[in-house]
Amino acid sequence: MVPRGENPPHPASHCATLEERPAPAGRQSVTRRWSIRSAAEPVRGSLGRDVRIISLVSAAHFVSHFFQLVLPPLFPLLREDFGVSYTELGLLMGLFYAASGVGQTMSGFLVDHLGARRVLPAGMALLAGAIGLAGLTSTYWALAVASILGGFGNSVFHPADYSIFNASVSSARLGRAYGIHGICGNLGWAAAPAVVVGLAGPLGWRGSLLTVGAVGVTAAVALSTQGATLADRVEPALRGATSAPGLGASVKLLLAPSILTAFAFFAFIATSLIGIQTFSVSAMVQIFDAPLGLATGALTAFLLGSATGILVGGFMADRTRRHDLVAACGLVAGASLSLIIASAAPTLTFLPGVMALMGFCLGTISPSRDMLVRAATPPGASGKVYGFVYSGLDLGSCLTPLLFGWFLDHGEPRMVFVTSATFMLLTIATAVQVRRRSQPIARAAHAYD
Repeated sequence: MVPRGENPPHPASHCATLEERPAPAGRQSVTRRWSIRSAAEPVRGSLGRDVRIISLVSAAHFVSHFFQLVLPPLFPLLREDFGVSYTELGLLMGLFYAASGVGQTMSGFLVDHLGARRVLPAGMALLAGAIGLAGLTSTYWALAVASILGGFGNSVFHPADYSIFNASVSSARLGRAYGIHGICGNLGWAAAPAVVVGLAGPLGWRGSLLTVGAVGVTAAVALSTQGATLADRVEPALRGATSAPGLGASVKLLLAPSILTAFAFFAFIATSLIGIQTFSVSAMVQIFDAPLGLATGALTAFLLGSATGILVGGFMADRTRRHDLVAACGLVAGASLSLIIASAAPTLTFLPGVMALMGFCLGTISPSRDMLVRAATPPGASGKVYGFVYSGLDLGSCLTPLLFGWFLDHGEPRMVFVTSATFMLLTIATAVQVRRRSQPIARAAHAYD
C-alpha cells in the first residue's frame, strides 16, 4: 500500500492522485489497496491530526480516572444506607481493581484482534453503565457486582489508549502525548469527589450515580463516532504480509523477560504511589500531629506537583532516548524526599512544599515509563503488552492497602513513607532492565517502521 501523503495532489482538485510504483524487473505488478485522501483530511503525523487524537484519547482517560473515584467520596452515605463497615466498602474498590487487573490482559488481546476504536467506547459504556447501575442497587452484594462490572469496563483504557497512540501519533510527539494522557487522568481523579458529592446534595447518592453514569454512556456513544480518527494499527504494506500470532505465541511474548520486567516496574511503582495517595494523610497526622486540613492540603499539593511533573516529563521524554535514566533520577529524588518526610524533619510550614516536590519528581517519570514499555513492544502487539504490564498497576493497587493499613494499625506511620521509598528504589532496577532487554526489539521495530 502506498503510504498516505506520498501521492501528489492534483493541481485542479487538490485531491490525491493515484501513482503506482513500477514492479521490479522480472516480476508482475502487485495488486495494491489504494487510499484516496482529500485535501481537507490531515495526514498521519501532522500536528492537527495528532492534537485531535491526543485530545480524544486523553478525554477518555479522564473518564476512566473519574469513575475510579466516584464511589469512595460517597462511602459515608453508603455506609449509613447499607449498614456496612468501611472495611466492606473498601472491598468494593478491591473488587473493582481486581476485575480491572484481570481484564486488562484480556482487553489487550481484544484490542489487537478487534481494534481499539471498537473496544474503547464499549469499555467506557460498560464502566459508566455499571456506575449508573450502582445507583439502582438495594443491597450491598448488588453494589459489589456493579463494582466488578465497572472494573472490567475500566480494563480497556490502557491497552486501547496506547495502541491508538503508538499507531497514530507522530513519534516525535509521543512523549508529550503520554504526558497529556497522564495529566487528564489526574484531573479525572481530582474532579470526581467534587462532582459526585455536589450532585449528592440535591439528588442524593443514587441520583448522583445515575447522573454521572448517564453522562458517561453519552460520552461513550460520542466517542464511537470517531472511529475514522482513532486508527489503532499500522497496516502492512501488502495484504497478507503478516498474520496474527496464535495464542501460544502471544503468551510466549508476554512471558518474555522484557515484558515481565515491565510488569514488575508497574507493580512496584503502583505500590509506592497508591500507598502515598491512600495513607499519607493518616500517616502525616500521626507523624507530625498535623491538622487534618493541612495533611489533606499536603496530599493535594502532591497530586498537583505530580500533574506538573507529568507535563515536564512529556517534553523530556521527547528529547532523550535514555528514558531509563530519566526514570531513575525521578525515582531517586522521590525516594529521598519520602525518607525526609519519614524522618519528621520538615516543619508543618514546609510539609506541603516537600510533598509537592516529591509529586513533581515522581510525575516526571510517567511519560518515560510509557516510552520504555513502547520500546519493549513488538509491532502489532501494543494492546496485549500494555494491557498485561498495566495490570501490574492494579496488582499493586490491590495489595497496597493491606500492607500500609497494617503499619498504621500497629503504630508505625513512618513506615508508610519508608516502604514507599523502598519500592521506588526497587523500581529503578526494573527500569534499567526493561531498557537493556528491549534494545533488540526497539531496533527491530525501527527497521519495521
